[in-house]
Amino acid sequence: MRKVEFEDIGLVSYGKAWDFQTELFTKTVDLKLANRKNPESATETTDRFLFVEHPPVFTLGKSGKKEHLLVDEEQLKQDGFEYFPVNRGGDITYHGPGQVVGYPIIDLDHYFTDIHKYLRYLEEVIISTLSDYGLKTGRSEGETGVWMDEGTPFARKLCAMGVKASRWTTMHGFALNINVDLSHFDYIVPCGISDKKVTSLNVELGRDVDLNEIKDKIKFYFEKQFDCKFIPTRLPFK
Repeated sequence: MRKVEFEDIGLVSYGKAWDFQTELFTKTVDLKLANRKNPESATETTDRFLFVEHPPVFTLGKSGKKEHLLVDEEQLKQDGFEYFPVNRGGDITYHGPGQVVGYPIIDLDHYFTDIHKYLRYLEEVIISTLSDYGLKTGRSEGETGVWMDEGTPFARKLCAMGVKASRWTTMHGFALNINVDLSHFDYIVPCGISDKKVTSLNVELGRDVDLNEIKDKIKFYFEKQFDCKFIPTRLPFK
């Protein structure tokens, strides 16, 4: 059973969290390259998982279209939003208060070397978590993330996903809407999908949900899905 160092770093600006992820990601990739050159003195890589909550921000993935941002950047700044083109897959999405964001920075050589399978595993973690609230959720063919009522005119997305991988090391991850102001999604075409809605768990349940409760469930199902064990740690985040 793999050990995964875990920390909830709380409410953090997107830029700072991205820099921190990149630092951890780069250390793992560099170590793997060094191990390949000197296998006789190889050092095992460390898997990590971060929870974070961001102030309002829009991020555009490397395969996204800028026109899916429906206002200009000056308007965003005036309205209190940040904006970042980023190096993950996927299109444009929103992060903000009331959302649980998870960033696994893991070496898939410890599990399986298949990015599509990795995304399906992440989706399964969220599907299992939401089932504890009596919600039947699932996937949408050809689209990442977790959905309600997919295949009907009422399909709506609860969880967005986008990752980057190099040398089978991952960063970025998922954003699960819990108690989110959905009006913020009006600034964008969420994930570049114009014919489906976005929703939040509190809307579906008719009540707010404790974020720590959700995080505990995600951790439980992540451990189960990936056959790993979270080890609380204090990472060198500033």
